[in-house]
Amino acid sequence: MFRAALPLIRTVDPAPEGQQAPAPRVEPKFGGRDSFFDNAKYLAVVLVAMGHTWEPLTHGGRAAMALYMTVYTFHIPAFVLISGYFSRGFDLSPAKLKRLITSVAVPYVVFEVLYAYFQRWVHDTPDEPISLTSPYYLDWFLAALFLWRLTTPIWKLVRWPVPLALMIAVLAAASPQVGNDFAMRRVLQFLPFFVLGLHLKPAHFDLLRKRAIRVAAAPVMLAAVVFAYWAAPRMNAAWLRQNNAVQDLGMPAWVSPVMELALFGCAVVLTVCFLALVPRRQTWFTKLGAGTLYGYLLHGFAIKMARWSGWYDTLPWVRTPVGQVVVTVLAVTLITLLCTSPVRRVFRYVMEPKLSWAFQDDVVALAREREGTADTVASRSLSGQTRKSDVELVDQQNGRPVW
Repeated sequence: MFRAALPLIRTVDPAPEGQQAPAPRVEPKFGGRDSFFDNAKYLAVVLVAMGHTWEPLTHGGRAAMALYMTVYTFHIPAFVLISGYFSRGFDLSPAKLKRLITSVAVPYVVFEVLYAYFQRWVHDTPDEPISLTSPYYLDWFLAALFLWRLTTPIWKLVRWPVPLALMIAVLAAASPQVGNDFAMRRVLQFLPFFVLGLHLKPAHFDLLRKRAIRVAAAPVMLAAVVFAYWAAPRMNAAWLRQNNAVQDLGMPAWVSPVMELALFGCAVVLTVCFLALVPRRQTWFTKLGAGTLYGYLLHGFAIKMARWSGWYDTLPWVRTPVGQVVVTVLAVTLITLLCTSPVRRVFRYVMEPKLSWAFQDDVVALAREREGTADTVASRSLSGQTRKSDVELVDQQNGRPVW
């Protein structure tokens, strides 16, 4: 989801007979990455931080609730859809499984422990349990992403994958017996967006260039805010978090297909509008798109601290219009700083550990490579042909050349 890069997207329109075909259009790149998706990921994680900041303001604030409901309709679905799109190449090969473990499973375990100790410290509750099966706060997305990617080969195999995923989501929403181990309810109810992303192609995103879609995007988003303002006192926002069965929200089971399909349709429409408004060119925040995992996981500590310290209750001005704007600006500033390169350098060994020593194949391959490289250098040394690059290869296994 957070770091994969999209190959070059080239779009060539067929030329009329006797005319030369136009040159292929290449998407703007930043450091070998696709600028459009890095922009989209940064803006989506900004919306995540804003939504978490607005949540305490929704109690008694209708405007804040309208914005909150609008954002929660599509920001997580957009993230999940992009995650699915970048999971198209996933299979059960050792290399892909290693990457899944190091980039998703390891951060999940680390932050489960960190969040538990953080709560022990802030709440002075030394008995706060550490549970690896019950994702804490933001960790649910990592648990879900791990499970979604493991099932990727299935969704590539079956016929009508998106309708099947929707059926599973409907059944999950109608089944109070579904537990919350590894955020299973959210795993199943957000599953259609991941499966949809898996089956999208670059040409689908190229459709977002159409002028009609881009012109309509802003009015549709504005209409969604107006509708949310009307719905705020009439609808439970818990529907949008996809973390409850319909029975838990006081509704009969037959409401599940109605609400799931309605929410899926609204989320797809608003996600299309959001992506249509995302700039495709390189911007000042493009490079921050590579650090969204860092911003996503780390900003939770600040959000929890603000909530647990009673900051929203002890500062009445926060609930005024000016205060809400200030809080929003603070949230955007915080998440932006947490996506920057210095923060990524500090936390890279936690978020993106290599862990070559932990995998059997890597240890064997490393030993063979060292043996082969040493033999090559020795033979060249005997013939007087040793070069700097030969020696450098021998000690490059840990990423630190000797020169």
